[in-house]
Amino acid sequence: MRRHINKPQSALLLGAGYVAKALAAELIDEGWTVHVTTRSGNTPLQNVICHKFNGAASKALQTAFVAADIIVSSIPPAKDGSDPALSQLGHLTPKASWIAYLSATSVYGDRQGHWACEGEAPTPGLPRGIARADAELAWIETLWPVHIFRLAGIYGPGRAPFERLRTGKARAILKQGHVVNRIHLDDILSALRLSLQTPQPLAIYNLADGHPAPPQDVLDYAAGLLGLPPAPRVTLNDSSVSDMARSFYQETKRVNADKTRRELGWHPKHRSYRDGLAATLKAESLR
Repeated sequence: MRRHINKPQSALLLGAGYVAKALAAELIDEGWTVHVTTRSGNTPLQNVICHKFNGAASKALQTAFVAADIIVSSIPPAKDGSDPALSQLGHLTPKASWIAYLSATSVYGDRQGHWACEGEAPTPGLPRGIARADAELAWIETLWPVHIFRLAGIYGPGRAPFERLRTGKARAILKQGHVVNRIHLDDILSALRLSLQTPQPLAIYNLADGHPAPPQDVLDYAAGLLGLPPAPRVTLNDSSVSDMARSFYQETKRVNADKTRRELGWHPKHRSYRDGLAATLKAESLR
């Protein structure tokens, strides 16, 4: 259920990716003034104020940053771990009472299938996880009212395997014991809203549905919803598997979000990939 913020205000969303655009649309519906950034400067949706941000922050963006009541950053870190937004805006003093940095569960590194919790120190092993952990620390060290959200694999309408299955492009990469954690777009938005209503600066929250599963099980379930046969299987060492895809199989963990549930009163609408994929297919069919 959407939780409305009592008083429409001004929001700055640094980055306009999948989650940010969905959040922007909700806030606009509630009367908020919403600023977003894109690399090109092209507006990603109607009724937002768009700022081009591709290495340098304009005066208008700096003004929006200082004046925003809430700030959400989903801009990924640079390869060296530096945060592009903080590099340009970190010297300013925002008035925001709530700031969210959308990170990733890659900061936990490889847990060999064991559970990872918010209270544990990050132990990233791959470059992208190390960069994320460095960026998290940079945000925390600002001493602004920052909240860190470590997101599992994001899915939802327009970001699901259905089209790949329909076109025959999907394939299941097999690795014994490997599981993947997921979180539906709806449940990311609900967690952000709950945090916004009860700010706890410097809090760290995991966002995962708590039901990690082998990738092939998820793909098979999606195929079943479409009435299609399971996707072809390939091994991790198959020559058709890209280095990028292969890197995602170097680490496996189960992500625990009990703290998020307990502190925010967060109850995921989509309790597992089964609920989430069924709802996603229905939503896509209504588009």
